[in-house]
Amino acid sequence: MNLKIEKAIEFNQVKEKWMELAVTEKVREVIREITYMKSESKLRKCLRETTESRQLMEVCGTPPISRMEGIEEILSIVRMEACLSASQLESLEKNLVGIRRLKEYLKRGKHYQIPLAFYEENLYDLETLQREIAAQIRNGSVDDRASNQLYTIRNDILKKETKMKEKVDTIIRANKDSLSDSFSTLRNGRLCIPVKKEYRHKITGSILDKSSTGNTVFIEPTAISAMYEELQLLKIEEENEVLRILYTLTVKVSEVLEEIVENNKTIAKLDFIFSKGKLSLDMEGIEPEINTERIIELKEARHPLMEKSICVPIDFSVGGLVRGVIITGPNTGGKTVAIKTVALNSMMAQCGLHVSCKKANICMNSNYLCDIGDGQNLAENLSTFSAHIKNVQEILNMVNPESLVIMDELGSGTDPQEGMGIAIAILEELRKSKCLFLVTTHYPDVKTYGENTEGLINARMTFDKETLKPLYQLIIGESGESCAFYIAQKLGLSSTILDRAKQAAYGTFIASDFLEDGKKHVEQKRTDKIEKAKTSRKQEGYKILNDKYQLGDSVMVLPDKKIGIVCEKINEKGILRVQLQKKKIYINHTRVKLLVAAESMYPEDYDFSIVFDSVENRKIRHDMDRKYTTDSIVYEENR
Repeated sequence: MNLKIEKAIEFNQVKEKWMELAVTEKVREVIREITYMKSESKLRKCLRETTESRQLMEVCGTPPISRMEGIEEILSIVRMEACLSASQLESLEKNLVGIRRLKEYLKRGKHYQIPLAFYEENLYDLETLQREIAAQIRNGSVDDRASNQLYTIRNDILKKETKMKEKVDTIIRANKDSLSDSFSTLRNGRLCIPVKKEYRHKITGSILDKSSTGNTVFIEPTAISAMYEELQLLKIEEENEVLRILYTLTVKVSEVLEEIVENNKTIAKLDFIFSKGKLSLDMEGIEPEINTERIIELKEARHPLMEKSICVPIDFSVGGLVRGVIITGPNTGGKTVAIKTVALNSMMAQCGLHVSCKKANICMNSNYLCDIGDGQNLAENLSTFSAHIKNVQEILNMVNPESLVIMDELGSGTDPQEGMGIAIAILEELRKSKCLFLVTTHYPDVKTYGENTEGLINARMTFDKETLKPLYQLIIGESGESCAFYIAQKLGLSSTILDRAKQAAYGTFIASDFLEDGKKHVEQKRTDKIEKAKTSRKQEGYKILNDKYQLGDSVMVLPDKKIGIVCEKINEKGILRVQLQKKKIYINHTRVKLLVAAESMYPEDYDFSIVFDSVENRKIRHDMDRKYTTDSIVYEENR
């Protein structure tokens, strides 16, 4: 299925709710990839199963379907004639318990003569295998009582381990002064005692390890070493017996492998069917009638993703002589929701789901085509109008007499007059294709086209002019109005402005006929003015000082009476920079006296870099004006 169309009509969100109601991961994947059916017989069968699953849950409750986690891996191991682990056998046993419970559930459903309940006969009763696994496997391991031999071996192991512990405790008590600690420890799985290094020869046995300091050695006494060898032989016997039991159970599983495979197929099928029934209960849906006569009739249809308490149901019909519906009405009036409701319920029905209506008769469609939303895409450099036209072109390339087409705000996103013409031309192409289509628009000429064209019908969304609230009800056979002038008047826009707007829209000046108490003129309300920042005395003083000395002015520096030239103008702190012989100094303006102004000594636009810059800097600056260079200008450090 086209994911773009799924998302546009919000069927992807319906799928997400549907997947949450499935038990097995395998069925969730099936739902994720599902598409609408084009086989009438297959579709009728799927809808019948959805209805039966809902009926069965209404009388028997939710079915006990197991998750079948890890079953595919278990079956694969058995096919390769490998041995199943204890935890895998335990998982299989839980699966077999789930099958038995599901069989009992379906048997109860048979009493109500619900056909789906007879799937119970497709499930194999493997209770004998289930009980045998449960008797020998417990908590992910082979149970002690799985066989008499295993029970005896494990008892012998326990006795041997106890005897070893008692023996080592005796050695510890007898050699207390030679030990670092008064308890035994394990090193590499062997029982040892911690002996002080200087007494290591006092204890007969094998040194297995030593402490990090080297002051302690860990010795396995000779008596314990002999017992350890006997213990290892017992554990080998235990391991062999456990493997024998696991292999025996695996062989028994392999003997009924085909029955297990068939059971899991049946469980997956039932999980899929019951997930549809759960969705129907969740959305309070009904089974729709299906036709191939190109007719859609919905009574009290709701958008399945909207809360029932706030969703206003609509009645809708199209087909027969009428192939296209043009829906008009105010903004936020529910036009888009209305066309999505029709398309979404139609697609759900064609996927074998119940629909959120009181009654529905829905035709099968060969494809679903839609243009909803502005489609703006900056990455592809698509404006709203460009995106619409791109979608429209795709629709016209794919449309056929068995298509269902929905288009929102037809012809929008461009000049209204040209958009209106494009909208009518598109509608004419859709009409010629003989598909079923629903479009929304504001254009008055499109409404006129719908009234005067065979095969088309207008519809409108209702609007309460007193409360300015949409009523979300669809009226077939009537054209609506955008109510823009009325809403603007109701919200206080002056009649003078509205009269001018009406003249611009319809070409004639008509005195306001909206509301008797409408305002005739725009009332100018007092508003706060911009408050400009005041210039401080300090800022004013700086501005005066800044103009006092210019670059190139000849000045006398007091009290030394040295002659210099201004090379940097006064800053906010009243400091300027003066070029003296072989150096530049910063000095307060109060210690400087103007001798000759620069304008009297130099021509206009004189380049003072000749005076103040070094030869190297002037050369680099010259190169920068002509070409790219990696050199940089070096400024003299402030002194």
